[in-house]
Amino acid sequence: MILLLAQSLCSCKKNQGKEVPIEILDDHTLDESPDINAMASRIHEVYVPIYSDIYNQTRDTRTLLTATLSIRNTSIRDSLFINKIDYYNTQGDLVRSYIDQSIYLRPMETIDYVIEQKDTSGGSGANFIIHWYAKRPLSPLFQAVMVGGLGAQAFSFTTEGVEVEPE
Repeated sequence: MILLLAQSLCSCKKNQGKEVPIEILDDHTLDESPDINAMASRIHEVYVPIYSDIYNQTRDTRTLLTATLSIRNTSIRDSLFINKIDYYNTQGDLVRSYIDQSIYLRPMETIDYVIEQKDTSGGSGANFIIHWYAKRPLSPLFQAVMVGGLGAQAFSFTTEGVEVEPE
């Protein structure tokens, strides 16, 4: 019974030979898939830089960081729909896809995805590509927060997503 419960809460995606557990957002998934071709003109693409490690003193010394991607629906009335959240490494290779079907965020809702400190798959130039759309014009917020430490000193910084032209 516990195994069945664990399987219903998590799924695994294979990417580059590794199994990566991905949380299922059942309360965020759509009952039916939207016609993406009909939505193509309304799909926005956002690039969010992630620093999962930074150089420290020399190119050979790195400090590993925990990074959180935060997606915020800033509308008080309308839902935000997302059909792609992909994580790429420094070389531009796809590391993992976080969703395999469209999800939505209710008005004023936020979702977070965490790149753990021990996850070195992204490197210093990692990034997310996010595809989103809405029924009306929205201005969602896409940010990343990086947290780390050197000795007894802790630090954090943020990056902002920028809209790019979808391919």
